[in-house]
Amino acid sequence: MLIFKNPDTIINALLEASTSSFELCLSLVGIYAVWLGIISIVDKCGLGEKLSNFLSPIIKKLFKTNNKEADKYIAINLSSNILGLGNAATPSGIKAMQLLDDKSGKITHSGIVLLLINSISIQILPTTVIGLRQTAGSTNPTNIILPTIITSFFTLIFVLFCIFLIKKLRAKKI
Repeated sequence: MLIFKNPDTIINALLEASTSSFELCLSLVGIYAVWLGIISIVDKCGLGEKLSNFLSPIIKKLFKTNNKEADKYIAINLSSNILGLGNAATPSGIKAMQLLDDKSGKITHSGIVLLLINSISIQILPTTVIGLRQTAGSTNPTNIILPTIITSFFTLIFVLFCIFLIKKLRAKKI
């Protein structure tokens, strides 16, 4: 109805929204470019392997995998998520899922764990959200760090419970 009574309002709102969206995308491109570059450097200089070795006890316990390459991508993915770089973590997460696929057509235990842990996006430093808040003009964009850590901790406990439950249900073949 508004389009017929006052079309200028709708056109102005659409133009303003598209301009704001474009400006937001431009500001985020810089953040993502830097972190994707850092992740690429980490991978190329062998830090991914070292990170994988460092996180190996946790990865072996949670993911129950014997694939060193998958472990490396899981470690990079987890590290990216911990730093709040969800979009930068995506390529390593996809690569890890491909390496965890056993070609049976069913998701593996390792795939379930990776999917669940990525869904909660454990974060210590939510850099993307901080960047969004700073772009939006927040006076204190970093005041979400503590609530993010607390939320990440409790969701991790919930996910670990879900993983335990899924493992038990799969063992019973329900």
